[in-house]
Amino acid sequence: MAMSTEFATTAQEPPIEQSSGSDFAQLSRLITREGLLARRPVYYAVRFSLVGLAFVGGWVALFVLGDSWLTLLLAAVMSVVFAQVALISHDLAHMQVFSNRRYSENGGRIAANLVMGMSYGWWMNKHTRHHANPNHEDRDPDVSPEILVWSQGQAKASSGVARFIGRRQAYLFVPLLMLEGLNLSYNSFRALRSPIMKRPAVEATLLVVHFVAYFGLIFAALPPGKAIAFIAVHEALLGIYLGSVFAPNHKGMLMITSDMKFDFLRRQVLTSRNVRGHAFTDVVMGGLNYQIEHHLFPSMPTPALGRAQEITRRFCAEKEIPYYETGLLGSYREIFRHLHHTGAPIRDAA
Repeated sequence: MAMSTEFATTAQEPPIEQSSGSDFAQLSRLITREGLLARRPVYYAVRFSLVGLAFVGGWVALFVLGDSWLTLLLAAVMSVVFAQVALISHDLAHMQVFSNRRYSENGGRIAANLVMGMSYGWWMNKHTRHHANPNHEDRDPDVSPEILVWSQGQAKASSGVARFIGRRQAYLFVPLLMLEGLNLSYNSFRALRSPIMKRPAVEATLLVVHFVAYFGLIFAALPPGKAIAFIAVHEALLGIYLGSVFAPNHKGMLMITSDMKFDFLRRQVLTSRNVRGHAFTDVVMGGLNYQIEHHLFPSMPTPALGRAQEITRRFCAEKEIPYYETGLLGSYREIFRHLHHTGAPIRDAA
């Protein structure tokens, strides 16, 4: 994929003053001076309340509708609610909500394990490794060639399932996303015996409670056929929603190998893609449309990311660091194009 470059400067503001330290240290001082790392308790209180009300309201609506195929529409709505819970879990994991680590971890386990049905400990370990080495072919678990291949080098070395799917992975990407909910649940339970888990008993208990309540409520409200249909629609659309939020962040951007050397600032900026939009985009993507700023300052609260983008984009322009952003639909086109391109060696060999 040819990565275009956009440099945006603000004419009203003077050039950024040069100061000592690394480029990231200079940018960090600008961000700190603006107070953008300060907690936003009112914002998160409102956000948690709205998502919580939607979550409870969805289950109430399930019993109100009862034995009706209209519940499949409700399943679609609940997939959005569950995805918003996942985004809340993400913010808690990055300590955007609380400055206290214990509060963040406990809140994350409640949101992820109990409410959504995903292991907080497993996801946190995986996501931390991703943040440390985004798009690194050997170190980022998000681009591990287990099912899909993310570079032509991975494609040439692929075997088994990855090689079979890699031929047509651009066409299979969305169908595979429909299974992402099941994949999250499977890996969550599988990780309970892993040494990476800090509180395996707590996480296991919360996961069991979640799934007992989830299946119990659905089968109590609906006859078996409609209950199974509800679960299928809910899980499929949840996976597509999560994929549509997380995939634009890095997929199709620069892939890093061990022989490539970048400082922290360039490693995060060059491998990340921002998605242009408006307030609705911010809500739908939970602020992850500001992926560059989020990777540079993971603990920054979501409502501060917009202002941070203005500063970061201008800073990168003055340092001549390529800063890339595109529209949401444009990001999807780039992802599919990248998937098709990376699968070429497998198709050629076949």
